[in-house]
Amino acid sequence: MHHRLNIRTAAITAVAVGSLVSLAACGDDPKPAPGATDTTSESGSESGSESGAPAGGGTIVFSPLGLQIPAMQGLAEGVKGYSASKGYEVTVQDPKLDPAKQVTDLQAVIESGAVDGAWAISIAPPSMTALVQVALDKGVPLILNGTPQEYGQDGLVPGLSFSTIDYVAQGTAAGEELANCINERYDGKAEVLFAESAPGTAGKKDLEDAVKAALAAGAPDAEIVTTITVSDRTAAQTDVGAALQGNPDVTAVYGQNDEGALGTIGAFKAAGKDLPCITEAGGNDEVLAAVESGEIYASVHLLFEADLAQSVDTLIKMIEDPTATGVQLTVPQEVVKAEG
Repeated sequence: MHHRLNIRTAAITAVAVGSLVSLAACGDDPKPAPGATDTTSESGSESGSESGAPAGGGTIVFSPLGLQIPAMQGLAEGVKGYSASKGYEVTVQDPKLDPAKQVTDLQAVIESGAVDGAWAISIAPPSMTALVQVALDKGVPLILNGTPQEYGQDGLVPGLSFSTIDYVAQGTAAGEELANCINERYDGKAEVLFAESAPGTAGKKDLEDAVKAALAAGAPDAEIVTTITVSDRTAAQTDVGAALQGNPDVTAVYGQNDEGALGTIGAFKAAGKDLPCITEAGGNDEVLAAVESGEIYASVHLLFEADLAQSVDTLIKMIEDPTATGVQLTVPQEVVKAEG
């Protein structure tokens, strides 16, 4: 279901995340487990091991995509706070968008016996196959993004749960909204810049194919004339700016994610051009504010705070009952557009 939402939704989301983060402010500051990252030096946040968890609880390690992504910073704080409210201490690792580092850091804490369970938002699921088996052998439950098959598993087993994004639905929504914008502003005709995710990114093919299919169906006279690959916001701004030199008539952009969409805004402003139709999938606070201001037409907003609660609850259940078969979760999402 798509929703036309105003900035009040963003405020509610921020309050929800903020209430989780506030729980992380109390308690001791134990040393991080092996492989954990002190996030103070990386992002200005508190130590990755500080959680305020009540005495007697277990220990969870959380490995997001990378703490240079603001949404991942906020999510990490939320994981610490929510887990503390359940009696669990959290260490946060920072793989810096590097699949090899993510696997190495997780394997260190799992093999050391320093954690009771782990939640990883895998950068490249196939890279985690061997690690999954190590965790199963060590009896350390995992919750991972994606599906069992992406990690070499035939199905759900005790000690492994998964949380997946419905990439087809996400891409379809982003493509439909880009077509809507093109139809509203440019009578259905536009040259489109398409930002792709890096090869190996979870859900890449399903999401991007769905965006293109929905765009073609909704605005058949729109044409994708150039493509970039998104890494971070600065690089996205540089790459979009370079693409505009060869394609000055671009009036619509699928930004892929928060970094790509915000980089697109920067590139168009730097070039002195009117902002194009922009849609993306992600929806951090800055993006939601840009939606409200009209700089971004629509964001397919992943409700990470809702997924946080269901993911932590599921991981704790597996820790406390090792015989419980894992489950397949889905990250809630909604389309956010400014009120017109």
